[in-house]
Amino acid sequence: MEDECPIQVPRVKLGSQGLEVSRLGFGCGGLSGAYNAPLSHEAGCAVIRDAFNKGITLFDTADVYGSNYDNEIMVGKALKHLPRDKIQLATKFGIGMLEGGGYGVIGTPEYVRKCCEASLKRLEVDYIDIYYQHRVDKTVPIEDTMEELKRLVEEGKVRYVGLSEASPDTIRRAHSVHPITAVQMEYSLWTRNIQEEIIPLCRQLGIGIVAYSPLGRGFFGGKAVVERLPEKSKLVSHPRYKGANLDKNKLLYTRVANLAAKHGCTPPRTSFSMDS
Repeated sequence: MEDECPIQVPRVKLGSQGLEVSRLGFGCGGLSGAYNAPLSHEAGCAVIRDAFNKGITLFDTADVYGSNYDNEIMVGKALKHLPRDKIQLATKFGIGMLEGGGYGVIGTPEYVRKCCEASLKRLEVDYIDIYYQHRVDKTVPIEDTMEELKRLVEEGKVRYVGLSEASPDTIRRAHSVHPITAVQMEYSLWTRNIQEEIIPLCRQLGIGIVAYSPLGRGFFGGKAVVERLPEKSKLVSHPRYKGANLDKNKLLYTRVANLAAKHGCTPPRTSFSMDS
């Protein structure tokens, strides 16, 4: 275990409830597949440790990432080699197997508690720093879901509550039951739709925003432009990575790459700077 964390990434307050995190977080889902072939647990844990040693302390997973809860199990193994008190661990619930078969969104209080207990066991931790509702179940009042999350906070199993891909009305109603610390939404140079309502609302309520896919699901990292996508990547079927859309987006990437070269940095760094 590393005795010290040489912070190189700036730290920020996330929301207004006192949580402090590294400004740059690490989304662990890709370690278990989706955008590329899954890594072994040994390799995945090495990546997580390396990210921590570079100053990242906010790590994000979910019970639905990877087959058979693979990602939470992998993250749990990695945490054994890191100082838990210096890590801000986020995971999610809300996407599960429906009784009739197939995946769907579930937000009943019973399901919330069941998922939390299971995630704690897989991650082998006593508490979750940020527990997100992955998607909102429109058949269950958000107030009912939040009441159970509030109880989990009171029991010390969860420290802060978050929502992912929630509407402004849902955010307001949820926040009235228990403070929402963070809202996780897709946000990047080519996904800007949260700017009109979500960002102003979160500023008003003191809620932090955690942007997922800030590099356009890797596009502004250059993989789709200067290299081929991995054969097992689900991105090959993503509309922005196909046909005429890809050709148009390559022009956008070229502009970002040229700007990066002008300033002596990489396209991903330029993309982050333009979104900050």
